[in-house]
Amino acid sequence: MSGKDDKPTREERLAAKLRENLRRRKAQARELEQPMDSAAEDLGEILPKSDSGR
Repeated sequence: MSGKDDKPTREERLAAKLRENLRRRKAQARELEQPMDSAAEDLGEILPKSDSGR
């Protein structure tokens, strides 16, 4: 057994890093979407829907 066969090639390492980065960025995007949706719903409950008092 040679040590060279055990190590992933440069291409394999880069591909793995790209997949990891993509997963992380997708997770971040999902996290950013989540609070905005709930915050908008909360504001709708707090703020009046029309200006009928004026």
